Amino acid sequence: MRLNLKQLEAFVWVADLQSFRGAADRLGTTQPNISARIAGLEQALGTVLMTRDAGSVVLTAKGRDLLAHARRVLDATDALIAAADQKALIDGTLRLGVTEMIVHTWLRDYLRRLKETYPKLSVELTVDLSVNLERMLADHRLDLAIQNGPFTQLVTGEIDLGAYGLIWVASAALGLPPIASPNDLAAHPILTHARDTHLFAQVADHFAAAKVPVRLVPSSNLAACLHMTIDGMGVATLPEAMAADALSRGDLVRVGYGWTPTPLHFFARYDVGRTPRVVADAAFVAARAAQAFDQES
Repeated sequence: MRLNLKQLEAFVWVADLQSFRGAADRLGTTQPNISARIAGLEQALGTVLMTRDAGSVVLTAKGRDLLAHARRVLDATDALIAAADQKALIDGTLRLGVTEMIVHTWLRDYLRRLKETYPKLSVELTVDLSVNLERMLADHRLDLAIQNGPFTQLVTGEIDLGAYGLIWVASAALGLPPIASPNDLAAHPILTHARDTHLFAQVADHFAAAKVPVRLVPSSNLAACLHMTIDGMGVATLPEAMAADALSRGDLVRVGYGWTPTPLHFFARYDVGRTPRVVADAAFVAARAAQAFDQES
């Protein structure tokens, strides 16, 4: 019996995710199909690659030895497709995670560029807080995360996408002075990002250091925070790129204040050793989309 690429894919993903069900979800098939592929591969190779016990998957010594070879075969297949410049042959699924900031700036252009480069590639999109995306990337539930730091876990693939500065904004109806003091801002609710974000922590620490009592109103949705600010429900510090349209329309005014949180520094992050070549390519496409957005802004 001859082995095939689908069997090798199943072997690698079961090993990485330590789950037949997880591998089935990743490869867009059923758990029985994954089991059949592994059984077929073991028969073709004449060896047991893994054992299953109470839901856990453990590679045998031979399985651990052959895993690196399986990865090299899949990598060589990717290299063959790349050398032939036949990106249309890539028809898998890219599990992409982005933060809301990207959604409101250059995500649409990025997905268009990705479609032009890989016309048959499907994108499974997750929009979440950076801290959650980092966890999903570490658990192999994402292939590529476009997120802002700081990070608690290192990755083997990381492309710098640039930084986005923050500004203070408010509705003109609040009547804040052109140059505001901490007390001027604290006279209104401070609308900010979710509690477990670096942005929230910086704002909280800033007013604590200034010894100015303040009411922080966190939100996991920056778009909602933006709309609440437009409606005069408080003062907010937001990425300037997100607030630009509202400022140009006069829905918001920029508030002069001597401190802002550090810029949101974004990266395209992925695991070099455990992801196909297309993931790294998708990260470089993200870099081009980010650069184009910066040049147009």
